[in-house]
Amino acid sequence: MQEQKEFRVNNAHVQHAKQALRERVWDLLECRRAAPTGVAGHIPDFGGKDVAADRLAQHPAWEAARVIKAVPDLAQLPVRIQALEDGKQLYMASPKLATQNPFYYLDPASLAVSPREAAAHRAAAKFARPVDLDEMPSVDLVVCGSVAVNREGARIGKGAGYSDIEVALLQEAGLLGPHTLIATTVHSLQVLDEDLPETDHDFRVDLVITPDETFECAPRGRRPGIIWDHLAPEVIAAIPVLESRRQAAGA
Repeated sequence: MQEQKEFRVNNAHVQHAKQALRERVWDLLECRRAAPTGVAGHIPDFGGKDVAADRLAQHPAWEAARVIKAVPDLAQLPVRIQALEDGKQLYMASPKLATQNPFYYLDPASLAVSPREAAAHRAAAKFARPVDLDEMPSVDLVVCGSVAVNREGARIGKGAGYSDIEVALLQEAGLLGPHTLIATTVHSLQVLDEDLPETDHDFRVDLVITPDETFECAPRGRRPGIIWDHLAPEVIAAIPVLESRRQAAGA
């Protein structure tokens, strides 16, 4: 009980610091016209996202990957299109992981529409097959969105926490192997030359791609599994796959 209380106090401090950084980056992107207005509260849809996706597609990790798990954000739409055009198996999370089968599977070999149409996040539910974790193969490359990131691989998302839960679920299910890389595509203005606030349940990225550069973070990024004490009961209850695993684990 004391540990949970200390976590809540420390977490509140970290979340406050994260939000201040988010607001700074959102304001900077809009001020420099590197993202559309109204970007606050979202993973930024940044200018040059197509170039960043092209740079990612030239990386050896991309070329070697058969299975890619990508976020559904607009900033990563070119990544998802490229994955399908390159014949890679593509997985995306369902909105807020709120379905019993929390991931969508897009098979490029059986698409009835173009990769561009299938990769749009609002179309995934129509053209993809919903799957549970036990139906998924090992993932070769995870592509996430970020609001801010540094050269050590620390990242800050938009604040909802779903990306951390998705990575934790994949880690718990044994779907992230030693070879799996976690990458993020961002605008150069989102790369901060400073320490970023983190908690123990935050994962780190291994690869950062901007329209201007690609750099790898060392050592290999942290990818914790589910830390039940860090999840509020209402969060667990709203995500069926978490609830079922909590019951199975007796957490």
